[in-house]
Amino acid sequence: MVLTLATPISEIELVPSNALRLKDVTGSGYLALLQELGENRSTRLTYSNEIVEIRTPGQLHEVINRLLAAIILTLADSLDLVFNNLGSTTFNRADLTEGIEPDSCFYIQNVDIANSSASKLAVYKALGVPEIGLYSQGNLTVKTLTADGYSDVENSLAFRIVSAAQLNGWLKLGETGTDLTMIQAVRQEINALNET
Repeated sequence: MVLTLATPISEIELVPSNALRLKDVTGSGYLALLQELGENRSTRLTYSNEIVEIRTPGQLHEVINRLLAAIILTLADSLDLVFNNLGSTTFNRADLTEGIEPDSCFYIQNVDIANSSASKLAVYKALGVPEIGLYSQGNLTVKTLTADGYSDVENSLAFRIVSAAQLNGWLKLGETGTDLTMIQAVRQEINALNET
Protein backbone atom coordinates (compact mmCIF):
# COMPACT_ATOMS: atom_id res chain seq x y z
CA MET A 1 0.00 0.00 0.00
CA VAL A 2 1.28 3.44 -0.90
CA LEU A 3 0.20 6.47 1.11
CA THR A 4 0.54 9.95 -0.31
CA LEU A 5 0.45 12.81 2.17
CA ALA A 6 -1.31 15.94 1.02
CA THR A 7 -0.38 17.73 4.24
CA PRO A 8 3.16 19.08 4.59
CA ILE A 9 5.16 16.92 7.02
CA SER A 10 5.85 20.00 9.17
CA GLU A 11 2.11 20.25 9.95
CA ILE A 12 1.74 16.68 11.25
CA GLU A 13 1.66 16.60 15.06
CA LEU A 14 2.88 13.63 17.04
CA VAL A 15 1.70 12.95 20.57
CA PRO A 16 4.66 12.83 23.02
CA SER A 17 6.22 9.36 23.44
CA ASN A 18 5.08 8.27 19.97
CA ALA A 19 6.83 7.69 16.68
CA LEU A 20 6.01 7.74 12.99
CA ARG A 21 7.91 5.43 10.60
CA LEU A 22 8.28 6.17 6.92
CA LYS A 23 9.56 3.33 4.72
CA ASP A 24 11.36 3.36 1.37
CA VAL A 25 12.83 6.82 1.90
CA THR A 26 15.91 7.60 -0.19
CA GLY A 27 18.90 9.42 1.23
CA SER A 28 17.94 12.56 -0.69
CA GLY A 29 14.36 12.18 0.57
CA TYR A 30 15.65 12.03 4.15
CA LEU A 31 17.74 15.17 3.66
CA ALA A 32 14.74 16.94 2.10
CA LEU A 33 12.63 15.88 5.09
CA LEU A 34 15.20 17.35 7.49
CA GLN A 35 15.13 20.60 5.56
CA GLU A 36 11.30 20.67 5.52
CA LEU A 37 11.09 20.11 9.28
CA GLY A 38 13.76 22.71 10.06
CA GLU A 39 15.80 22.94 13.24
CA ASN A 40 13.27 24.46 15.65
CA ARG A 41 11.29 21.34 16.51
CA SER A 42 10.78 18.87 19.34
CA THR A 43 10.93 15.77 17.14
CA ARG A 44 14.02 13.65 16.64
CA LEU A 45 14.80 11.64 13.53
CA THR A 46 16.67 8.43 12.82
CA TYR A 47 17.42 7.25 9.28
CA SER A 48 18.63 3.72 8.57
CA ASN A 49 17.97 1.13 5.86
CA GLU A 50 15.65 3.54 3.99
CA ILE A 51 13.42 3.96 7.07
CA VAL A 52 12.91 7.32 8.75
CA GLU A 53 11.64 7.26 12.32
CA ILE A 54 10.27 10.55 13.63
CA ARG A 55 9.72 10.50 17.38
CA THR A 56 8.52 12.91 19.98
CA PRO A 57 9.93 12.35 23.47
CA GLY A 58 7.55 12.30 26.43
CA GLN A 59 7.95 13.97 29.82
CA LEU A 60 9.71 11.08 31.61
CA HIS A 61 12.04 10.68 28.64
CA GLU A 62 13.01 14.35 28.84
CA VAL A 63 13.43 14.24 32.64
CA ILE A 64 15.90 11.35 32.35
CA ASN A 65 17.63 13.08 29.41
CA ARG A 66 18.12 16.28 31.43
CA LEU A 67 19.32 14.38 34.53
CA LEU A 68 21.91 12.47 32.50
CA ALA A 69 23.06 15.68 30.82
CA ALA A 70 23.46 17.35 34.23
CA ILE A 71 25.46 14.35 35.51
CA ILE A 72 27.75 14.37 32.46
CA LEU A 73 28.34 18.12 32.62
CA THR A 74 29.04 17.94 36.35
CA LEU A 75 31.45 15.01 35.87
CA ALA A 76 33.29 16.76 33.04
CA ASP A 77 33.58 19.92 35.11
CA SER A 78 34.66 18.07 38.28
CA LEU A 79 37.27 16.05 36.38
CA ASP A 80 38.54 19.05 34.37
CA LEU A 81 37.69 17.38 31.05
CA VAL A 82 37.34 19.40 27.88
CA PHE A 83 33.83 18.93 26.50
CA ASN A 84 31.25 20.47 24.25
CA ASN A 85 27.52 20.05 24.79
CA LEU A 86 26.10 19.55 21.29
CA GLY A 87 22.50 18.92 22.43
CA SER A 88 20.44 16.82 20.02
CA THR A 89 22.44 17.78 16.94
CA THR A 90 21.87 15.89 13.69
CA PHE A 91 24.59 13.46 12.61
CA ASN A 92 24.80 12.46 8.95
CA ARG A 93 27.66 11.15 6.88
CA ALA A 94 27.64 11.73 3.15
CA ASP A 95 29.20 8.31 2.49
CA LEU A 96 26.54 6.49 4.56
CA THR A 97 22.82 6.21 4.27
CA GLU A 98 22.45 6.67 8.02
CA GLY A 99 21.51 9.61 10.19
CA ILE A 100 20.53 10.14 13.81
CA GLU A 101 19.63 12.83 16.32
CA PRO A 102 20.62 11.64 19.80
CA ASP A 103 18.74 12.91 22.83
CA SER A 104 21.91 14.52 24.12
CA CYS A 105 25.35 14.55 22.60
CA PHE A 106 28.66 15.60 24.05
CA TYR A 107 32.03 15.88 22.40
CA ILE A 108 33.24 13.29 24.92
CA GLN A 109 30.19 11.03 24.75
CA ASN A 110 26.78 10.43 23.16
CA VAL A 111 23.77 9.65 25.28
CA ASP A 112 20.64 8.29 23.67
CA ILE A 113 17.58 7.95 25.88
CA ALA A 114 14.83 5.83 24.37
CA ASN A 115 13.25 2.45 24.86
CA SER A 116 13.97 1.63 21.22
CA SER A 117 17.61 2.79 21.32
CA ALA A 118 19.01 -0.73 21.03
CA SER A 119 17.74 -0.80 17.46
CA LYS A 120 19.72 2.36 16.69
CA LEU A 121 23.10 0.94 17.74
CA ALA A 122 23.86 0.02 14.11
CA VAL A 123 23.52 3.69 13.14
CA TYR A 124 25.88 4.79 15.92
CA LYS A 125 28.33 2.03 14.90
CA ALA A 126 28.25 3.17 11.26
CA LEU A 127 28.97 6.73 12.43
CA GLY A 128 31.88 5.49 14.61
CA VAL A 129 30.51 6.73 17.95
CA PRO A 130 32.89 5.18 20.54
CA GLU A 131 30.53 5.17 23.55
CA ILE A 132 26.78 5.19 24.14
CA GLY A 133 24.77 5.54 27.31
CA LEU A 134 21.59 3.50 26.81
CA TYR A 135 18.70 4.07 29.21
CA SER A 136 15.93 1.51 29.12
CA GLN A 137 13.37 0.32 31.67
CA GLY A 138 14.82 2.39 34.50
CA ASN A 139 18.44 1.35 34.00
CA LEU A 140 21.41 3.00 32.30
CA THR A 141 23.98 0.78 30.60
CA VAL A 142 27.26 2.06 29.22
CA LYS A 143 28.27 0.54 25.89
CA THR A 144 31.56 0.89 24.03
CA LEU A 145 32.21 0.20 20.37
CA THR A 146 34.16 -2.95 19.52
CA ALA A 147 34.82 -4.66 16.19
CA ASP A 148 31.67 -6.74 16.72
CA GLY A 149 29.39 -3.85 17.73
CA TYR A 150 28.60 -2.41 21.15
CA SER A 151 29.40 -4.21 24.39
CA ASP A 152 28.30 -3.39 27.92
CA VAL A 153 31.10 -2.07 30.12
CA GLU A 154 31.25 -1.31 33.81
CA ASN A 155 33.09 2.00 33.46
CA SER A 156 32.78 4.79 30.93
CA LEU A 157 35.62 5.53 28.52
CA ALA A 158 35.02 9.24 29.04
CA PHE A 159 34.78 9.00 32.86
CA ARG A 160 36.95 6.02 33.79
CA ILE A 161 36.50 6.44 37.54
CA VAL A 162 32.70 6.31 37.26
CA SER A 163 30.79 3.04 37.12
CA ALA A 164 27.41 2.38 35.54
CA ALA A 165 26.14 1.59 39.06
CA GLN A 166 27.18 5.07 40.25
CA LEU A 167 25.46 6.68 37.26
CA ASN A 168 22.27 4.75 38.02
CA GLY A 169 22.46 5.79 41.68
CA TRP A 170 22.71 9.45 40.71
CA LEU A 171 19.81 9.08 38.29
CA LYS A 172 17.64 7.58 41.03
CA LEU A 173 18.61 10.46 43.33
CA GLY A 174 17.66 12.94 40.60
CA GLU A 175 14.30 11.23 40.13
CA THR A 176 13.42 11.39 43.84
CA GLY A 177 15.20 14.58 44.86
CA THR A 178 16.03 17.82 43.14
CA ASP A 179 18.50 18.43 40.34
CA LEU A 180 20.67 20.40 42.77
CA THR A 181 20.74 17.52 45.26
CA MET A 182 21.88 15.19 42.50
CA ILE A 183 24.57 17.59 41.21
CA GLN A 184 25.90 18.07 44.74
CA ALA A 185 26.06 14.29 45.25
CA VAL A 186 27.98 13.85 41.98
CA ARG A 187 30.48 16.57 42.94
CA GLN A 188 30.90 15.20 46.47
CA GLU A 189 31.55 11.65 45.25
CA ILE A 190 33.97 12.76 42.51
CA ASN A 191 35.86 14.99 44.97
CA ALA A 192 36.16 12.00 47.35
CA LEU A 193 37.41 9.78 44.52
CA ASN A 194 39.95 12.41 43.45
CA GLU A 195 41.32 12.64 47.01
CA THR A 196 42.11 8.92 47.14
